[in-house]
Amino acid sequence: MKLMFASDIHGSLPAVERVLSLFAQSGARYLVILGDVLNHGPRNALPEGYAPAEVAERLNTLAERIIAVRGNCDSEVDQMLLHFPITAPWQQVLTAEQRLFLTHGHLFGPDNLPALSAGDVLVYGHTHIPVAERKGDIFHFNPGSVSIPKGGFSASYGMMEGNKLRVLALNDQRVIAEVAINP
Repeated sequence: MKLMFASDIHGSLPAVERVLSLFAQSGARYLVILGDVLNHGPRNALPEGYAPAEVAERLNTLAERIIAVRGNCDSEVDQMLLHFPITAPWQQVLTAEQRLFLTHGHLFGPDNLPALSAGDVLVYGHTHIPVAERKGDIFHFNPGSVSIPKGGFSASYGMMEGNKLRVLALNDQRVIAEVAINP
């Protein structure tokens, strides 16, 4: 199963339009959104093209193909604009080989792991810093942020295809980080 990951949109219309364009070209079955969808939050500057209502409208066109979790900047009011659920603090996707534990990263994350089995993948956002690596028996995957990148990285998103997890630059699809996930 091919999946695309986006995190920390923070209401940026240009970022979500780029994500949706790439999703349409990707052949991915689902777009996994790892929280912080509409609001920028009090600690972040306004992202380019801040337009939360328009972001909701664009995402709603693909509601049946979106899997999402709640971020620390998401609220019940945001859910009123979106036609797909965003209020779950975590979700799980099961593949034939492993479990993907999807979370934003503020409740569960690298420093507060949920119960995972060897070979499982912790998929999170929140830090805005891309990660694709194995730590012990668990894989860690963070697609970075599509709107407010940090740590000197460019805006980025993630792809899972076959046994590869990749973080790609939003503008030129250059590989920022990559890990092979083997059961």
